[in-house]
Amino acid sequence: MTTSEADALTAEETELVQWIESQAQARGNAVIAVDGDENDAAFCFTACAWALHNVAEAVVIGLPAQVGPVLLDAYVDRAANGEIFEVGKRYDDFFEGAPVVFERVAKGHYPEYFGHAFLIYPDGDFPALQMIVATPDGHFPWHPDAPEGFDRYQPVLTESGDPESWTPGVDGP
Repeated sequence: MTTSEADALTAEETELVQWIESQAQARGNAVIAVDGDENDAAFCFTACAWALHNVAEAVVIGLPAQVGPVLLDAYVDRAANGEIFEVGKRYDDFFEGAPVVFERVAKGHYPEYFGHAFLIYPDGDFPALQMIVATPDGHFPWHPDAPEGFDRYQPVLTESGDPESWTPGVDGP
């Protein structure tokens, strides 16, 4: 962050940047949680994974407050140690009892789902992945057998709202 950018921040934003940077230095990344409401599910996202490890930032939506940060920390730790996560590939070892898949996040979703990351990346120039978690019986939000409303509770952050990096049931879950 340049001096002029830092000068333009409010006291609250400056404090948040300091917290993000301290978390990133201590833990390897910061995880920021955003509460849900009656219309939108809670979510959490990483900040500084790209800056520190050249690893795409990540977001999870609609998980219990204590689960999302654990998944994101596992992702950053594994990716920072060289593991490459492929979009559209099912991973069964992140969340006991429920598989996950990664999808690229469309830039149009960055302000809503990575808002505070813009304090670290003012130009919004960072890659981002969404970690999508299936139900315990293995249904992702786009599956016809997924619970009613699951696709609204855990929206897919692409331009279309559907997986775009793979075709479900063909070359992805």
